[in-house]
Amino acid sequence: MTRVWVAGAETLLGRALRDRLRCEPRLTVIEDEPNLTHREQVEEFVAEHRPEQVYLAGGLSGGIEMNRSRPAELMLDNLLVLAHVVEACYQYGVQKLLYLASSCSYPREAAQPLRVESLMTGPLEPTNAAYATAKLAGWQLCRAYRQQYGAAFVTAIPANAFGPGDDFGPTSGHVIPALLARFHRAKQKAEPSVTIWGSGTPRREFIYAADVADACLFLMRHYDDEEPINIGGSTSWSIAEVAQILAEVVGYSGELCFDRSKPDGMPLKMLDSSPLRELGWQPKADFRSALTETYRWFLQHQVKEDPGHDGPSVSLAVSDSPHRGRDRRCLSQ
Repeated sequence: MTRVWVAGAETLLGRALRDRLRCEPRLTVIEDEPNLTHREQVEEFVAEHRPEQVYLAGGLSGGIEMNRSRPAELMLDNLLVLAHVVEACYQYGVQKLLYLASSCSYPREAAQPLRVESLMTGPLEPTNAAYATAKLAGWQLCRAYRQQYGAAFVTAIPANAFGPGDDFGPTSGHVIPALLARFHRAKQKAEPSVTIWGSGTPRREFIYAADVADACLFLMRHYDDEEPINIGGSTSWSIAEVAQILAEVVGYSGELCFDRSKPDGMPLKMLDSSPLRELGWQPKADFRSALTETYRWFLQHQVKEDPGHDGPSVSLAVSDSPHRGRDRRCLSQ
């Protein structure tokens, strides 16, 4: 039996990872979790439980508005988590560590699809530069431990992940959970329109969290290199396309309006996952079906916990206030 620890088990990918690992008969999943930003707690935890494999999924994250308003908090939290976990894993002889970085770490103007050779070759997207820098530091730290100590620490870069257990909060959620929660609220209140930040034209590659978890388990068994490896779903969607599909999944029939005065972020973010495909891994989830499962989880966990609440408002990707004039474009459902 191999003892496995998911550091950051309360994050979206951490939850998906722990659920996936629990299904493996030869793995014992360590269920406890220290405060990853406290060095002493992390050291005591690793010393006591002695994990043999570690998946590092911890660290604060959020959407555009959170990156704009709380960059110092995002960066410091991620730096503390990675420094404490990586050092403790080395000190107490963890056999292998898989660190989950972020696709935000690629330069804004890097050639598409994004290849690992492009990392650190140009300026980052300004709206998430602090967070992305921390994630790049995580890769470099794992790389440094490999070079200096021979530690089997590897880095994977997932595409924009979503799924059950996601963060649907008003300022911390990413685009899919943010839009899903907003459409649910608009449906409950019979709002005639929903205004979405940006033009709707940027394209993103999305991947179901369960697929990321499956890929991580595959990489733990089959990948050992200092260069990061991408985990992507192989298909990109515009924000407008995602919004329309989500509205259909939720059952919202009002207008979708795009506020062009708000930031778009990177115009395109698509990962080159061919190295992972060549190793023999493929994603399994259908995009629309995965969105439906995510909404089903939202209804069960977000609404039923507070029957009097009609769902959280979303401001990072969706504005509650309509904007008039040439910066606003609307699509009828």
